[in-house]
This record gives sequence, structure tokens and C-alpha cells, in this order.
Amino acid sequence: MSRLLIRDLAQLATPVGAPAPLRGAALGDVEVVEDAYVLVRGDVVEAVGRMQDLPVLGGDVEELDGRGLAAVPGLVDCHTHPAFAGDRAHEFALRAAGATYEELLAAGGGILSTTRATRAAGAGELATIVARHRDAMLAHGTTTFEGKSGYGLDRDTELAQLEAVRAAGGVPTWLGAHAVPPEQPEADAYVDWLIADVLPAAAQVALAADVFVERGTFDVDQARRYLVACREAGLTLRLHGDQLSELGAVPLAVELDARSVDHLEATGAAGIARLAASDVVGVLLPVAALYLNRPMPPARALVDAGAAVALATDFNPGSAYCESLPVVCTLACTQLGLTPEEALSACTVNAAHVLELADRGRLAPGLRADVVLVAASDWRHLAYHLAGDVVHTVVRGGRVVVSRA
Repeated sequence: MSRLLIRDLAQLATPVGAPAPLRGAALGDVEVVEDAYVLVRGDVVEAVGRMQDLPVLGGDVEELDGRGLAAVPGLVDCHTHPAFAGDRAHEFALRAAGATYEELLAAGGGILSTTRATRAAGAGELATIVARHRDAMLAHGTTTFEGKSGYGLDRDTELAQLEAVRAAGGVPTWLGAHAVPPEQPEADAYVDWLIADVLPAAAQVALAADVFVERGTFDVDQARRYLVACREAGLTLRLHGDQLSELGAVPLAVELDARSVDHLEATGAAGIARLAASDVVGVLLPVAALYLNRPMPPARALVDAGAAVALATDFNPGSAYCESLPVVCTLACTQLGLTPEEALSACTVNAAHVLELADRGRLAPGLRADVVLVAASDWRHLAYHLAGDVVHTVVRGGRVVVSRA
């Protein structure tokens, strides 16, 4: 079996707290090893440690020079919307001129604008688009990504989106309840149709289901009906909640033992306390808050209360056109009140937990060999260098897939 030695690293940084998801002080428990190595056998980590402790290696070993670089675990993006066609640059300009997200949605823009373009694209083009977005994420250090449907809102396009995500190696999530399509304007009837006509096929491809609980989309009762049916079909549950208003998404997520509730820009003290007392992970999406000029999610309060949090890009064409988890880490440190250590854990081990992937998110023997080499001798440049070329090399499953060498 092939072996890869990443040697002479200036630093290696990895979350070490257990068990996942990390909470409270454990979220910032990151071990930093100076003058380090990572030894990979096949697609898993065989050993990590200091160069001075590296034993003599027999057999054929490929070597990767890590001088001047720092290693962190492969980043995990647990909330993206990569399966879309077209763009919304026009709406971006309208928002810059003062239009609100709700106004654009009411005028047939927003999600529905992307739905029209995505339906017209076809399955083949969607597969090409998702692969392109995957490669862009990979260039920013994302070795594992989740991808949602939700821009089809009809049976064939929703399934094509899920298939495109799966074909690109992503974790597919069915977001059939993303918005109410114009051809089915009654939300209750649309939810009935989703459950009866799309769920059986979607559950054969997707691993999770998601719903947007918000004014103008789906209320708590509709979301509950959709999610309960999805759970009965074997899907893990997730929610978009408290993005623009606090309508009960957090209590619903806790009631249904959802894996996560994502956004939380509008979450107040009661919601923070409820999450802290639960096993539901709060996935924070600071790019979306920045893009829409909304309040940032209460990350510091959530962590201090003992809630489990993760970070993600929310990559999508309308409210977070950004594939970069390093940029998210910068926002987490400058806008959310998290430390670089907490940000690293939130977009590695905790994000992997959201996706039910316990084999990644740390650099430790026996785990999947996903490694990002940061183009600096201090790993904290991952967050410190805003929008810089901080990713030097990416190893995914033991293979070098991105290299600036």
C-alpha cells in the first residue's frame, strides 16, 4: 500500500477535544506541533508527530516537502447550495441600491429566479456545474462538502440536483421545501406533493432533508409535516431557521432531534438556551449575514452557553456567493467573536459531525487522510489572511489534489 510522508512542517494544528461535537472550552482545544510530520498509508493517517521522533521508514515512501508550511485537517463545508444555473448579479446590484431580500423574493426574484435557470439547465449541465463548484471549494481547502437541492422545486430537477452532488463526491441533502413554486402556490398542497411524489425517489439519493422555515416559505407546522415524513423515509433532519425572523425553527429542531439548525441570525436568548441544552448543532453562516447586511449569528453567546456550533459558507448564488471556508474563518474571528482555534474546530470536526462523518476533521492515526497545507509557518494565517492565497497544497484521501508548488 502506498505511503506519503509530509515532512518538515513548520506547524501542525488539529482539534483534539472529544467527543464530537465539541462544545464550550473543548471547541478551542487545538494541539499545535512544531517541526512536524504527517505519515499517510493509503487513504488514512498512519502517524503524526515531531520530525525528531520520526522513525526510519522502510519501503517505498513518497515525500512531500512541508518546509515553511503549516498543516490543518481538511476543511468540511456542511452547508452549501452548489447545484444551480445562472447567477443573480442583477439582484446583487438591486440590493446594493436598497432592495431587501423579501422584496426581491416577492417580485419573483431570489430563489425563484434561480429555479427558472436551474430547471432550464438539464441534468448534464448541472453535473458539470456542481463539479466546477466542488473544484473551487477544493482550491480553498474544502475536502468534504455537503450540497443541497432546492432550486428545482419540481421532481426531475430536484433529483438531478441530488444526483449531481452525489456524482461530484458531495453529501446530498434534499431541500425540496426551499420555497413555494409558482405552479403550486399553496404551501400546504406543495408539502403534500413533495411527500407523496418526490420523497420516495429523493430518499434513494439524499442522506438528509432540509426545510426553510421563514416568512413567505414554510411555517413550523408545514416544516414538521415535511420533516417527519423525511425522517420516516430514513433521512437525517436539518433546518434553515432564524435567518430573517425567529418563527420557531429552534424549538422544532430540538423537538425532532434534528442534526442541525442553520443560520440563527435572528436567534434570541431563549433559542440560545434551548440549543445549549440539546444535541442540535447550530451551523453559523456569516457570509450570508454579511451579504444581506443582517445581524451576525450570536456565536459567542452560543459557545459560552455550551451549544455545539459549526461554520459553513452557505455557498449559493443569491446571498453567499463564496466558496471559501478560510474567509468564513476570518469572519468568525472578526465578526462572531470566535478564536482561530474555535473557528478551526467549527469547520472541521464539528462540521464533519453534522454530516455524520466521524472519520475526518482531525489529524490523527486511523482517520481519513485529508490535509490542508497553509502557505505560512503559522497555521492561524488560515483566518488571519483575509481572502489571501492561504491554501498551498490539499491532500484528499491520501492523494495530492491541489498544489501550488
